[in-house]
Amino acid sequence: MSFINDILTGALGPFGPLIAVGTLGVLLILITIVLMMSQPEDPLDKLKKSQTAAAKARSPGKSQSLRSGGSNKQLDKYATFLEPQDEKALSEMRKKLMQAGYRNRDAVRYFHFAQMALAIVGLILGVSYYFALVSGPDTTTQQTLMYILGPGGVGYILPKYWVTKRQQKRQEEIQDGFPDSLDMMLVCVEAGQSMDQAIIRVSEEIRASFPALADEYEIVAQQIKAGRDKASVLNEMGERCGVQDVSSFVTVLVQSQTFGTSIGDALRVYAAEMRDKRVMRAEEKANKLPTKMTLATMMLTVPPLLIILVGPSVLGIMELQAMSQ
Repeated sequence: MSFINDILTGALGPFGPLIAVGTLGVLLILITIVLMMSQPEDPLDKLKKSQTAAAKARSPGKSQSLRSGGSNKQLDKYATFLEPQDEKALSEMRKKLMQAGYRNRDAVRYFHFAQMALAIVGLILGVSYYFALVSGPDTTTQQTLMYILGPGGVGYILPKYWVTKRQQKRQEEIQDGFPDSLDMMLVCVEAGQSMDQAIIRVSEEIRASFPALADEYEIVAQQIKAGRDKASVLNEMGERCGVQDVSSFVTVLVQSQTFGTSIGDALRVYAAEMRDKRVMRAEEKANKLPTKMTLATMMLTVPPLLIILVGPSVLGIMELQAMSQ
């Protein structure tokens, strides 16, 4: 055992045994994944597939899949590895992916699979780069860990960063287009259309400018057409969007439907409030702009100004010193 330790330490440095153990662990994970993917299919699954195929053959006119996509049967085998076991964590991750626009049933599994795959790929690339170009007698332990573990950590964090940025961008798009959609909805309601027809028409009109908000309105219209309760559908819309303005709007509509007040009056008041909030957000961004530009202005203005003002004096002093010597 000490002989192997001496060989690894001499070849890979003081962290040679740790690197060897980490590499062996990655190989074992890859072998486990390959073996799990090559497992024979369960006879019960074969029977279900044959029954499903027979049912589809008897009714060929029915649609084959829903728009949101069904569950991936291949990922069901790895649900233990690709999904959080805590129900609360699973619900929060599913909600975050939904707010980012990923409404597939297997979105959580795809997300964790991407994290695991990119982490392994980054680790392999880091090890390869380290042994090919960096490894040497002068390499420190900090450099070794940075080159080997750094790419793996970046690969693990990259999917989470992507989802977070996509969620923020989508919420900003919904927030920017929401006041205009309320104005259109108010016009449709006052023209004599029902709330359901107004939602459908608004989703068609704003799709070119705000596709994310149009998708949410379209989902609401389809669920109401399917016979679901309007209050629950609107509450789910507020949860999917993750925007405070939409949640408040949902509350206004539910209360208006509960107490029997005019939807047109509620839309008129709330649309005016949303326009005022949009103006306030624009003014807030405008007021923050001078503060953000101060540092850039100082860095780009003060050094050239000092060179112009002080430069000739410095050159004169240097010439006088040269003449005196």
